[in-house]
Amino acid sequence: MARVVVDVMLKPEILDPQGQAIAGACPRLGFEGIGQVRQGKRFEVEVEGEVDDARLADVRRLAETLLANTVIEDFEVRVEA
Repeated sequence: MARVVVDVMLKPEILDPQGQAIAGACPRLGFEGIGQVRQGKRFEVEVEGEVDDARLADVRRLAETLLANTVIEDFEVRVEA
């Protein structure tokens, strides 16, 4: 089994109220020097067999159709060692 990771983040131009709330709470909790926080999602997809270009393409298609809302989110697909 191999693990493919899909990281999904809001596009930079999309407002991130959860990230803003976290950034605003940091100084109150004693965390200084935190400028901006963006929240996202991480999916770990375990695939059977070798991860080749065709398998990565399948996971990209999965991310594009199910895991990410591509209108407001970007995603990255990578194989985890």
